Amino acid sequence: MTASSQDRAMPMHGHHAGTVERTLLIGLIAFLTVVDLFGTQAILPALARSYGVTPAAMGFAVNATTMGMAVACLGVAYFSHRIDRRRGILISLTLLAIPTALLAVAPNLTTFTVLRIAQGLCMASAFTLTLAYLGEHCSATDAGGAFAAYITGNVASNLFGRLLAAGLADHLGLPATFLSLAGLNLLGAVIVYVWLTQSAMMIDQGEPDRSPFSVWAEHLRNPLLRPSFAIGFCILFAFIGTFTYVNFVLVREPIAIGQMSLGLVYFVFAPSIVTTLLAGRTVQRFGTRPTFWGSLAVAGLGLPLLVVPSLPAILTGLMLVGVGTFFAQATATGFVSHAATTDRGSASGLYLASYFSGGLVGSAILGQVFDRYGWAACVAGVGLSLLAAALLAVQLRPASEGPAPEAGRNVPPPSPAAVQ
Repeated sequence: MTASSQDRAMPMHGHHAGTVERTLLIGLIAFLTVVDLFGTQAILPALARSYGVTPAAMGFAVNATTMGMAVACLGVAYFSHRIDRRRGILISLTLLAIPTALLAVAPNLTTFTVLRIAQGLCMASAFTLTLAYLGEHCSATDAGGAFAAYITGNVASNLFGRLLAAGLADHLGLPATFLSLAGLNLLGAVIVYVWLTQSAMMIDQGEPDRSPFSVWAEHLRNPLLRPSFAIGFCILFAFIGTFTYVNFVLVREPIAIGQMSLGLVYFVFAPSIVTTLLAGRTVQRFGTRPTFWGSLAVAGLGLPLLVVPSLPAILTGLMLVGVGTFFAQATATGFVSHAATTDRGSASGLYLASYFSGGLVGSAILGQVFDRYGWAACVAGVGLSLLAAALLAVQLRPASEGPAPEAGRNVPPPSPAAVQ
């Protein structure tokens, strides 16, 4: 968005409805957009039993959403100037309900995997367009609170989405779980229709002056963005590897908790809802590299606890990994906005594509490690990924940090974490 068009952008309708109502609505849209991503991960053991497959095979199928997400992020980045934000969000959430509902009757693992990829396409389109909408329609005063609300909604879906899915699967079964999640997607579409469509029309930004591919090439030549993209890959590689296969550890001896209790385990994400919002302030005070290394150190401290055959120890380890990786993701995403020399939106699209690709690769590689060598080897793989991210962070020079971008101007996605 150009400076002139930004000056003409109207504040979103929710501002007139009150700050509290606007915050709740933004957070709720974020929650309903990615609830399918996280909820399904909480019922992995039940799905593996239902389809009669190994943890690695089921883990790859469930996390195949990240494949669709990576493709969708690139697509939205490429066609960004041609997509009406509100209409795109509404269509994405409505279509998302279709593959979600069909998962209730998926006859085999191949069909399940294809439907999960379709979910990823719709989810990533919806949240990427929502973030673009907020950046273009929030006033400078409202922008910070709007993005904070969206981050909180995404992180909350990690907790409550898993808890909800586990409870539904335990009491109503797997088909009813997916039908209920589809209903939540449609609820998100209804909220978008009722609320976002009442906002002012988006200013036409016109056609981009440069080919999107030439912009992407510039990003890839940027010595600061390249390591940032790789860092995003490593973060979700580690996160998915941890929170996918720990489910199987928790339902086996010697811990052997039930399906409903497995959902309650994900209260370990509760601290992250608070700590993730402090990332921007921490970077301002200590700088990008110290903040990033500190967050990775927190995650690393949790890894030894994950291999202790004790539920309290594993829960503490999961909490530390969650806090550390969410904080690292928020830090890395913010750095991309500072390091990009042009078109922050497309830079974020490339970052998110790399980020989600890391999730897919992590589920595949660490799934095989888990099946063949066990949980301790899987945790070691997670540690190697965090170490690689820490080494890549050496290239995130303090000199590149500079001032934060002006609120509402080409603001990149602040962690669909989302999308972790």
